[in-house]
Amino acid sequence: MRSNHEIDYRIYGEELQFVEIELDPNETAIAESGAFMMMDNGIEMNTLFGDGSQQQDTGFLGKLFSAGKRLLVGESLFMTAFTNAGQGKKRVSFAAPYTGKIIVFDLQQLGGKIIAQKDAFLCAAKGVSIGIEFQKRLGTGIFGGEGFIMEKLEGDGLAFAHAGGYVVERELQAGEVLKVDTGCVVAYTAGIDFDIEFIRGIKNWMFGGEGLFFAKLQGPGKVWLQSLPISRLAGRIMQYGTYNRKEEGSILGGLGNLLDGKE
Repeated sequence: MRSNHEIDYRIYGEELQFVEIELDPNETAIAESGAFMMMDNGIEMNTLFGDGSQQQDTGFLGKLFSAGKRLLVGESLFMTAFTNAGQGKKRVSFAAPYTGKIIVFDLQQLGGKIIAQKDAFLCAAKGVSIGIEFQKRLGTGIFGGEGFIMEKLEGDGLAFAHAGGYVVERELQAGEVLKVDTGCVVAYTAGIDFDIEFIRGIKNWMFGGEGLFFAKLQGPGKVWLQSLPISRLAGRIMQYGTYNRKEEGSILGGLGNLLDGKE
């Protein structure tokens, strides 16, 4: 039996996805500001402080503290609740912010807790708590790619996150280790030990082009990985946007651009 609202869903699209959530009367979904795409008539929108998981149980200071924690993980102070105030089933849809995949977390089946990268959260059933998770190790916080603070999703309902490129789900057995680029870690269950490992060999980190550190994930538990972190995509766009060839405008420059794909 779930204590969070029980919602049904369907994901549409391939590289640019959106999730359609079906709400029974009086059921509610919560979402990040700006994630909304469309909804049926009869659904009411309400702006909430924080995540709405304990709105009836805390005073103003408690709500403000809950909402303020979310600023630390790159989310806004406010969330939007979408409630079916009509008769029969109603649908509301939320869109991914950039190319990639939407991940569904059934928190009831995942131990009640998921730790995710900042800005990963998209929407969830009402009752799911969106908080902060501090990295326990100094090195992980400094070199782990996400800083000291990550996002924490808790409850027993459905939560939806978004990641870049293609998403891979891996289940690690007890003691099994997976080494990953630090930017490719999207989320993991509470039993995963997340650490960083220095890349050995001066030639590897000077000329390998992969940074100085791996993310080291050790089971037991599940991990979700993305093939295209948004930071990597943004960096490549910036690189090409500010790229100027010395010979630009000459015949030689035009030929060079054609050969290396710049034209």
